Amino acid sequence: MELCLTYDMRAPDFGAPRTQLFQCALDQVSWADDLGFDVVGLGEHHCADDGYNPSPLVLASAMAARSKQIKLRTSVLLAPLYDLPKLAEDAAVTQIISDGRLLLGVGAGYRPVEFETFGRQLSDRWAAMGQTCAFLKRAWRGEPFEWQGRTLTISPRPEPFAPPILLGGSSPAAARRAAHIADGWFPPLDARLWPPYREECIALGGSDPGEYPQQGPIFLWVTHEPEQAWKMVMPHVLHQLRSYSEWTSEAFGKPAGPYAEDMTQETVMRSGSYQVLTPEQALALAAELGPHSVLYLNPLLAGIDPGESWRMLKLFEQEVLPYLPT
Repeated sequence: MELCLTYDMRAPDFGAPRTQLFQCALDQVSWADDLGFDVVGLGEHHCADDGYNPSPLVLASAMAARSKQIKLRTSVLLAPLYDLPKLAEDAAVTQIISDGRLLLGVGAGYRPVEFETFGRQLSDRWAAMGQTCAFLKRAWRGEPFEWQGRTLTISPRPEPFAPPILLGGSSPAAARRAAHIADGWFPPLDARLWPPYREECIALGGSDPGEYPQQGPIFLWVTHEPEQAWKMVMPHVLHQLRSYSEWTSEAFGKPAGPYAEDMTQETVMRSGSYQVLTPEQALALAAELGPHSVLYLNPLLAGIDPGESWRMLKLFEQEVLPYLPT
């Protein structure tokens, strides 16, 4: 079972102060590294009222300095917004700092305001994805090369090797494209998107990426008092969902996502995507998922108090972690 920590670094006004959240995230990654967690996922957004983390490579580098083995995955870096030579340099430095632990998940983005902020065209984002993958693979060879009429040399090269490029997306076409231009497909929460990727990899003569791993809920909270815990985390969960609803409305003209149009405490609690469980219930969930699966913890979701977060993680360490399937 893969154990994944995720952080968005949102700090809404009703939540914990931003400086405390960042320091706590660094401390928690160090804790998770000592316990053998597999990966930490870091998203990216811009122009967010709550300060959603806009700099995943900066945060990944800071986390790399506080850890030794946990993988650091951008989930996902919004590639069309970047100057490509600078992206190649920054990712190479993060890879060096982490001693090869960076997983560079890249995505196209969808919010018009983000593209306007960086002077980019939203309509160009899919072409930019292909250009980004091609550029990075060429740039990380460490040799001079021609690009759009310029001779470039990217230095330093990433060491001990180039970070894998994982393409993210939300359609079968994006999944198939990942087999062509990237090193992997960012594991989607929608299991229906895995077969197109797997089939295309095999059709191209590549290695079989295997069966789709069973996915745990996107938010799991472990407690001895679920009713009280639900009351504490619910404002943060609803803040996240309402934010995504607003962003997708801006981008697509209407809310998108499983709870975009009917977000209440009751629908969230019934959804299965957000779960507050006792240790015994968490272990039952893990047994149901099995060893070929991913379990996510999002301990500071949308500004959850660091003290509450640590109490949950310590309970997970003591009463869940030792008994998980391996």
